[in-house]
Amino acid sequence: MLPAEAQERASQPGQLPPVTITASDPTPKRAARSKPSQNRGAPNRTAIRSNPPVTAGTSGVTTGASPDGAAALQPTAASAVRISGAEVNAVPYVRPGEALEAVPGLIVTQHSGEGKANQYFLRGFNLDHGTDLSIKVDGMPVNMPTHGHGQGYADINFLIPELIQSLNVRKGPYFADVGDFSSAGSVEIDYLTRLPKNLAELTVGSFGYRRGVAAGSVAVGAGTLLSAIEGVKYNGPWDVPDDVRKINGVMRYSQGTATDGLTLTGMAYSNAWNSTDQVAQRAIDQGVIGRFGTLDPTDGGVASRFSLSGNFTHSSEYGQSKISAYVVRSNLQLYNNFTYFLDDPVNGDQFNQLDSRTLGGFDARHAFDWRLGGLETQTRIGLQSRYDDIHVGLFKTQQRGWLSTVREDRVREGNVGVWMDSTTRWTDWLRTTVGIREDVFAGSVLSDTPENSGNAQASIASPKAGIVLGPWYKTEFYGNAGYGLHSNDIRGATITVDPIDKVTPQDRVPLLVRSKGAELGVRTRAIDGLTSSVAVFVLDFDSELLFVGDAGTTEASRPSRRVGVEWTNKYRPVPWLTFDLDVAYTSARFTDFDVAGDRIPGVPAWIASGAVTFGNETGWFGALKGRYFGPRPLIEDDSVRSLSSLIFNARAGYRFDSGIRLQLDVLNLFNAKTNQIEYYYLSRLPGEPIDGVADRHVHPAEPLAVRLTLAGRF
Repeated sequence: MLPAEAQERASQPGQLPPVTITASDPTPKRAARSKPSQNRGAPNRTAIRSNPPVTAGTSGVTTGASPDGAAALQPTAASAVRISGAEVNAVPYVRPGEALEAVPGLIVTQHSGEGKANQYFLRGFNLDHGTDLSIKVDGMPVNMPTHGHGQGYADINFLIPELIQSLNVRKGPYFADVGDFSSAGSVEIDYLTRLPKNLAELTVGSFGYRRGVAAGSVAVGAGTLLSAIEGVKYNGPWDVPDDVRKINGVMRYSQGTATDGLTLTGMAYSNAWNSTDQVAQRAIDQGVIGRFGTLDPTDGGVASRFSLSGNFTHSSEYGQSKISAYVVRSNLQLYNNFTYFLDDPVNGDQFNQLDSRTLGGFDARHAFDWRLGGLETQTRIGLQSRYDDIHVGLFKTQQRGWLSTVREDRVREGNVGVWMDSTTRWTDWLRTTVGIREDVFAGSVLSDTPENSGNAQASIASPKAGIVLGPWYKTEFYGNAGYGLHSNDIRGATITVDPIDKVTPQDRVPLLVRSKGAELGVRTRAIDGLTSSVAVFVLDFDSELLFVGDAGTTEASRPSRRVGVEWTNKYRPVPWLTFDLDVAYTSARFTDFDVAGDRIPGVPAWIASGAVTFGNETGWFGALKGRYFGPRPLIEDDSVRSLSSLIFNARAGYRFDSGIRLQLDVLNLFNAKTNQIEYYYLSRLPGEPIDGVADRHVHPAEPLAVRLTLAGRF
């Protein structure tokens, strides 16, 4: 927990400060110099802060600000929320990616070893490893286009949760300042620039879990140097131990304030692991393997990530400016065998996916206030660019030994996004935003199969709009609509022949695919201590095209529509006690006719979570969180469905006046025997028919486990 986070926020140069607008104060304020204003409006129009500041002893959840913090007048959506790092860390979770389950309606699972990107589910999407969920850390994009394992691959294993300042969450294609991979939602993770006290923490637990973290900050010249290092060892409950060996470090220098300052951050991450991937259910039922067994004990991977990023902010009488830039070096080697002996009855079906890349980019934006016919208005403009230099390959292997090359490519891919939005306050109860974004993508593929080499480019314009009505009786109403986009693997836009036989023709796919969506919602604080919101949304895709990294070919899916509702609640009756309840329902369907059916495989209709947390700065503290992951259709006609899961995690601990903290986490408290993930496809075990057997393939949830943490702040 970070009790001094409230004080920290005032001096964070990585993020512009929140600004409060009252219901009836017409005086224009420059975003750079605004101060929280008092409610001087009509008695029935109590102000709702667009982004109320977090203070020690509050819930830590704020709502309404755009991630750059510059939007004094920026309307948002009912589903948008800012979650403090203290709140993220208040509940127990198994792996760092699950920290993102603080986002209402988001499920984060794992179907492989602890170094592979997580599986994400949000708003009726099986997002695979990140396809339409944009994730950023310190302004750096985590999603990888044209990736060896899947488009938009978002590996968050380098995250150190103790360093999180906030998660800035927005859903839907309604926001001009976010582009690719964000149609379902975006999560922007900001790190702290200074710790109130240095931290040393050691955790030991079931199945060989060991984790050590040390972090601290010190004044250096006119700024602050924060450094942190993390090491993890873990075997898991698997018959073949995961043997995770992770080392992770951050060094961050900051100077100045949120509106006039800079940060420079270096990160380094390395991990190696074995994988127990999803296994055929029949192999468990027939006693070939146990529930935690594997059908290929040599699956696994190695990953590394090194980055340098910087943020510069400046405010003046002309407005606020922010520039972020980054360079990342990323490497991944994955070894998987999902079908066992279906394709190669002799050597087996293990394959190796290689992705090695250097990427760099920047995000420059400026916000300024002006008058439109006497109406208070704020305009934001921005320019974003990214370039990836990629070496990507797919190889057939046996026990991690090379057998043959399916395809190997050198890819250069870049994009530029230009955006603008303008927010006008028409009355004390009406604010509107209109915006537009233009994205241009281009790149080249140099393939080991010359017929699959080539160039591709595309551009797309995405208008956006939003409206906020209120507040009335501490309640606001929101409407949002917009067009978005999803990029496809550029290899799919240049392919002409099957990379395996070099002969069979393959259809090219568009580089960019259109999405469009709308949302209506309400947020209220009419009951003291309770913040509650409801959002109803619709999201359409022209086609869910994707590149199948496991096969090296493209696969064109069908047009789709998702209609859903989210209900989010946070209740804090007293300063030391908080209740959370989030429920989401989505109907996801293909919109064209096909005799196969209209269900979208892997998509849950129901997702829910609830938590209770308690505790003060010292003394007893604890948490209990339950997460429900509803059943999913595994094929289009809904004749095969997954199990549902309901898993509880619990925490109890004591904080001593000396700064020592003793904490016990119990994961999967009731030892639920369910699965993290399920798929349905053909595979073949030795001795089975040569054409294989259609079966569900499952990755079980880890059984009950305990983790004991001893930590000190000094």
